[in-house]
Amino acid sequence: MKKLILSLLACLSLAGPALAAGGGHPWDKFPKERVTDMAALQNGAKLFVNYCLNCHGAAFVRYNRMRDIGLTEQQIKDNLVFTGAKVGDLMVNAASPKDSKDWFGATPPDLSLVARSRAAPGMGSGADYLYTYLRTYYRDETKATGWNNLAFPNVGMPNVLWELQGQQRAVFADEKDPHNPAKTVHVFKGFEPITAGSMTQAQYNDAVADLVAYMEWMGEPTQSQRVRLGVWVLIFLGIFTLVAWRLNAAFWKDIK
Repeated sequence: MKKLILSLLACLSLAGPALAAGGGHPWDKFPKERVTDMAALQNGAKLFVNYCLNCHGAAFVRYNRMRDIGLTEQQIKDNLVFTGAKVGDLMVNAASPKDSKDWFGATPPDLSLVARSRAAPGMGSGADYLYTYLRTYYRDETKATGWNNLAFPNVGMPNVLWELQGQQRAVFADEKDPHNPAKTVHVFKGFEPITAGSMTQAQYNDAVADLVAYMEWMGEPTQSQRVRLGVWVLIFLGIFTLVAWRLNAAFWKDIK
């Protein structure tokens, strides 16, 4: 429990700029239907272990939990375990926390609950944030990593998906603040491509949606079962209410 609380605090501390207020870059809507799409979740799992698990961990999820998204233990072992771990092991980061802190200046947070911890009132869900964040990286040579991000300004993590997405620059313009004409604000106008990636923009958006769907599922692997069970509970309560109403009417019909 202590480890779980620390992980949540780490995620929330790094989400500071995103949670700051509604004045930041607006979040795009994540396609929620991906969370129940087995093919999307399987592709998201592949992207997660290839691009995220090198630096981050998912220490509250075991590899064999991916059986719930339609994979066999043999498929998991052959295609998704690269560290020599067993299929029943937790998805911990291969790098030690000390090395990660030396390399990045801070230990990358655990991602088990990241999609559930970064929601912000007036902005959207944690999945919306991640979907926007992973698609709004741009080149910024003033930063140590050479990268910046619209959803998380001054982010410390470089764009690990740049080979898929390609490289782009952000275009800004100085405009008068509509609420204070005496003040000038830096307004985002759009992206300009620098180099193409291995995917088209549409393909990259789909890949990010799959990755975010997997991280959303990972935060609560039983959510689909919970929703299905909830539907049956509501149906049962509806039928029970009807039966109880008719029984009550039959019981009191001769009483005046």
